[in-house]
Amino acid sequence: MKTNPVIQAAIDLTAGAVGGTACVITGQPFDTAKVKMQTFPAMYRGLVDCFVKTYKQVGFRGFYKGTTPALVANIAENAVLFMCYGFCQNIVRRIVGLDKKAELSDLQNAAAGSFASAFATLVLCPTELVKCRLQAMHEMQLSGKIVHGHNTVWSVVKGVLKKDGPFGFYRGWSSTLLREIPGYFLFFGGYELSRTFFAFGRPKEELGPVALMISGGFGGMCLWIAVYPIDCIKSRIQVLSMAGKQAGFMLTFASVLRKEGVFALYSGLKPTMIRAFPANGALFLAYEYSRKLMMNQFDV
Repeated sequence: MKTNPVIQAAIDLTAGAVGGTACVITGQPFDTAKVKMQTFPAMYRGLVDCFVKTYKQVGFRGFYKGTTPALVANIAENAVLFMCYGFCQNIVRRIVGLDKKAELSDLQNAAAGSFASAFATLVLCPTELVKCRLQAMHEMQLSGKIVHGHNTVWSVVKGVLKKDGPFGFYRGWSSTLLREIPGYFLFFGGYELSRTFFAFGRPKEELGPVALMISGGFGGMCLWIAVYPIDCIKSRIQVLSMAGKQAGFMLTFASVLRKEGVFALYSGLKPTMIRAFPANGALFLAYEYSRKLMMNQFDV
């Protein structure tokens, strides 16, 4: 197959966007519970308690607070991630001296994914900040940290611009970068390793939907188990900075350990792990099949 590099990049970008959409649709309620439990662990005894209280206080729509920025965040992140993934795979081939068409090892694919994730943080951080603030807005009001909350995406955006300017959208960017680089090494590494296992020596492209979903789910679980404490600190920085100046990563991390203990860093892990398997399975299934469909259309 000879595909123009521009067309190839557009295919990867579009397939990544399709995958990101599938990821959000599959796992949004669990992501909302994760953010609430990360930022206000004392308010909830566990996942079921979080779901029950959210439903009683806000209703069913409370589980889908932040869905619009979550869609924008995941579509933008995965579009950029998978487009850059293709570029970074070519860079890895050059570094190790492989031909342009050569297959990379699972470890080399993991390294390419890790490099690509650094670029994705530039579009992910602003949209994720808006998403997290909307998801935890009710808790911020209940705790008395803010008097008047924002109920729409636009009101949150205006609030950030008014208070901190454009750079306010990048609160928690260093935490996001610290999470993404090692996390996506394990994400792509786990995915490719699992695909290799299911392939049994045949081409990975021949794998069916079940194997792809399991591989994607395994990759997602590898990511979250490793970097969850970093994500917890990132969520706190992005949400609690609504109430005023918030300390950076190291000071927030030290404060949580000193005042709440190490287990506070894992608050909300259960909904994250429940969400990780189906959401990331759907992401890779949608990505691989939409990419294959578009590649066939441009096959010359």
